[in-house]
Amino acid sequence: MPKKQPIFTELAPRPGGGYSQAIAVGGLVFTAGMGPVDPATGVVVGHDVATQTHQVMRNLAAVLAEAGVELADVVKTTVHLQNLKHDFQAFDEAYRAHVTVPYPVRTTVGSDLAEILVEIDVVAARPTGGT
Repeated sequence: MPKKQPIFTELAPRPGGGYSQAIAVGGLVFTAGMGPVDPATGVVVGHDVATQTHQVMRNLAAVLAEAGVELADVVKTTVHLQNLKHDFQAFDEAYRAHVTVPYPVRTTVGSDLAEILVEIDVVAARPTGGT
């Protein structure tokens, strides 16, 4: 099995427990679930799902950049929404502003989130196959 490489950047929220922001292994980068936290202040950004989604995507982009990939390299996303039926359309519109065609495959579920409206994790493929 290829060696796991932890990924960390100050430009995304620090892990709040026993996990890494991301792990690169082989040609793939797996992120932790990211919430809408401003990494500079540690405060949740926004009170609506669109604003929070934009912050989550910025956090993910920062972690991916540290791993040498970008949102265009994402092949799979998993999305947790606090209010799935109510917020899906606004979430999807904000999300589409950050991803490119062909869109990554995506699973979107309703979840009981702690004080946030959206959490997203992604899997990205390194274009050169990684290390």
